[in-house]
Amino acid sequence: MNYDVIIIGGGLGGLCAGAKLAKEGKQILLLEQHDRPGGCATTFTRREFTMEVGLHEMDGLHPSDGKTKMFNDLGLFDGVEYLPLPEFYRFFNGRTDLVMPHDQEKARALLKAHFPGEKAGIDAYFHRLMNARRINVMERDQPDISVGEFLDATFTSEEIKLVLLGNLGYFHDDPYGLSLRYFSMAESAFFQGRANFIQGGSQQLSDKLVSIIRAHGGKVLLNHRVTSIDAEAGKINSVRFINTQPGDHSLVEARAKDFIANAALPLVSDMIQVPAGERLSEEISGQRLGASLLTVYYGFSTSLKTLGHFHYSTFVFDGSVRTQKDIRANNRDDFSRRGFTFVDYSQVDSRLAPEGKSVGAICCIDYLDDWKDLSKEAYSAKKQLVGEHLTERLEQLIPGCREHIAHMEVGTSKTVHRYTGNPGGAVYGFAQVPNRPKLTSLEGIENLHVASAWGKFGGGFSGALFSGYMTAMDLLRRSG
Repeated sequence: MNYDVIIIGGGLGGLCAGAKLAKEGKQILLLEQHDRPGGCATTFTRREFTMEVGLHEMDGLHPSDGKTKMFNDLGLFDGVEYLPLPEFYRFFNGRTDLVMPHDQEKARALLKAHFPGEKAGIDAYFHRLMNARRINVMERDQPDISVGEFLDATFTSEEIKLVLLGNLGYFHDDPYGLSLRYFSMAESAFFQGRANFIQGGSQQLSDKLVSIIRAHGGKVLLNHRVTSIDAEAGKINSVRFINTQPGDHSLVEARAKDFIANAALPLVSDMIQVPAGERLSEEISGQRLGASLLTVYYGFSTSLKTLGHFHYSTFVFDGSVRTQKDIRANNRDDFSRRGFTFVDYSQVDSRLAPEGKSVGAICCIDYLDDWKDLSKEAYSAKKQLVGEHLTERLEQLIPGCREHIAHMEVGTSKTVHRYTGNPGGAVYGFAQVPNRPKLTSLEGIENLHVASAWGKFGGGFSGALFSGYMTAMDLLRRSG
């Protein structure tokens, strides 16, 4: 079998690249090991509830957002409904209870009212965010710094720093390890006046991308896992893969001119035969893995609005976190104190639950090494205990919610690792540390390209989509 491009992995980056390339007439083969496309942009069902795996909110889709042009080009507004969210987030730590709007002017006014002594710092903060692209270009020859360093230089109040780091878990686990350039670009997108949830869950977007690939003659094979990649003289020639469903497990080989890595780069390097695989492994060896996430999925027998809860996304910091320097340690703390996010999907017409019922999720930073070497029984017991700790804290936040829990289950970093294969269960790819080398095409292998959270644009839905689309555009320019 011969193709123009073979895509290894069916996450958003691979799907977006495949959709664009197929639309432009390229012969595409996309191989995905899971039984559904999307990577973390997927859903699963439990009884009458649809559980959202990855999406809390996707920034943008306003007229000036780059994704708007991309979505129009690919037809992603056709048959997929994007629901504007009512606010950016609620921040709560027992001392401060503040609802951050998506509109940056309203956010400025709100912060100045709560922190009147920090007005100059607030203006400086939003100037940096809202001019991130221009400032990053101007400073490209200067060393990058961390978000933590920037906030320390901008504000005197530790409390406002914590408020502004409410959604830090969207990017990283430590403000002193997160690139200011990356953060300012990503965070500014949430302050452009709009963010969205995909009605029915993110699987709708992933399935739409698959339909585009197939409609233009491309091939998407689910339950197919790449086992090895043949390369010589710094160039990939073919991949070998198997059908993971019961039945015939014989190896199949496919060849192409170009290959796109949507799977985790460390996994891809392990599949490429030496010496090319070793060169790729060496090229990415200096990259640090990002953190993973733990999620508690809830199906409720009522809408939480009936309990007086009216916020879509609430970030809860433990009272013991008093400075941004405390955040990293808290992310390793016991789950009875670890910071978390609660997303109440019933605040929009999510269509994740029947009328009168609702779905919600607690999410917090997690690490695979906290779950290793546990027996099956010990792993299950620890998950149950963690679920109880976090549910008790949710009950304190929304009194009465516990008695309406119809379904609850816990997914850990080990769960992420099992379904994606990502080392460490990393959901955002490589950590976005200051001065991190950007990976799009790889020096050691001329026809291998990166379209995922592991590449130039980083993690999250927007990062993966941009990575896929721009990788496709680069390949189209090269091929004329």
